Amino acid sequence: MAVSDWRGQEFEVRLGAPGHGGFCVGRHEGRVVFVRHGLPGELVRARVTEDRGGSFCRADAVEIIEASADRVPATCPVSGPGGAGCCDFSFATPAAQRALKATVVAEQLRRLAGIEREIEVEPIGEEVVGGWRTRVRLVVDAAGRAGVHRYRSTEVIPDLRCPQPVSGALDGVAQRSWTPGADLVIAVDGDGVRHLVELAPAAEADRPGTRPATPRGGSRGRGQRPARHRESGRPVADDRGAVRDRAAARKSATNAPREEWVLAGSGRAVEYVAGRRWELSATGFWQAHHGAAQCYSDLVAEWSGLEPGGSGWDLYSGVGVFAARLGEQTGQTGAVSAVESARSAVADGTAALRDLPWVRLRAGRVERWAREATSTPDVVVLDPPRAGAGKEVVAAVADADPRRIVHIGCDPASFARDLGLYLDAGYHLAELRAFDAFPATHHVECVALLDR
Repeated sequence: MAVSDWRGQEFEVRLGAPGHGGFCVGRHEGRVVFVRHGLPGELVRARVTEDRGGSFCRADAVEIIEASADRVPATCPVSGPGGAGCCDFSFATPAAQRALKATVVAEQLRRLAGIEREIEVEPIGEEVVGGWRTRVRLVVDAAGRAGVHRYRSTEVIPDLRCPQPVSGALDGVAQRSWTPGADLVIAVDGDGVRHLVELAPAAEADRPGTRPATPRGGSRGRGQRPARHRESGRPVADDRGAVRDRAAARKSATNAPREEWVLAGSGRAVEYVAGRRWELSATGFWQAHHGAAQCYSDLVAEWSGLEPGGSGWDLYSGVGVFAARLGEQTGQTGAVSAVESARSAVADGTAALRDLPWVRLRAGRVERWAREATSTPDVVVLDPPRAGAGKEVVAAVADADPRRIVHIGCDPASFARDLGLYLDAGYHLAELRAFDAFPATHHVECVALLDR
């Protein structure tokens, strides 16, 4: 018998374990309910927000009847019931947030890779007052107001009180009127300079032969292709029906080349890792957490095992942060190949690494390059986008037969699937660390060392 539509219904439910995506799992009248804004063990009043039939539905905890000892006053006023998808767990202590993420990572590893392992999610550096995010992407509504998307929706919430951005990142943004339909990219770089770039509305940028109107508040700047943005803070859309189709169209429009207008700063962000200076487009990819790039780079250097004269690959290399560390380890008698699909990132990385001529950055598709490569590297480092590396890339890496693989992932499910593929190819999971690179959210960064 078909289940009736529960949307709008409210009922009490006891919450169980956290699930991947920022919710806890409950059960009501034989169905699974994915409940946001609650913690394990809490008794809540849940309001159903989405019901597509079948075995589960989605809900918000609109009243906490029996609270967990881990609950604290929410630090984000934008992400509560009916709000944005930015801060999934801002109402839990930092220790509790990390424990929730550890549970999810362990469950994904067990279910998708057959790996039984206790997980500890580590903070990156010390707790910082004033926010951790140095890269912010906002959307502009039809009235010209900057904001964020409502959870699982294209609707814009013009409320910028989320505590994630570093101090000063959003100063004055709420008070200005922007180009309707545009995106805003804000980057606070390693020198403390704020860069604010407006991206032309996607619908206009996609129409052949059209040129967007001059933005409100600034003159038109040079058009550039924005690089990939793995951590935009936007919720992941459903994978079914019309929502899926809208999400695919929006993703295609977002990733298409769009004219850029630099409205603050130079549009060229300066960053530092391990004493090396990079200069890159403010709209290009850089780790969102102010301490993440240094943290991961140090771990790659520790785990690579490279010696002078050695060789390595850095796949999905961005501007070559990891390639630089590998190149410094191999020395001029070694060889490091880095591959990245964004040509602007390759150009920026090549400029930053001009003193390491044995490190070569290439523009291309990782799956194609890895499949055609004939060298046998000592170590391969991969930092793929949220969807993971996948079968083709993992198979190509395994066929290259490196002694060690350092795999980085920002999504526990795709990370676990990739690890399972390595295990099937004969590799062994030697080390695994998880980092709270996105505090107050459900996101977590994992780094694995695999060897033969």
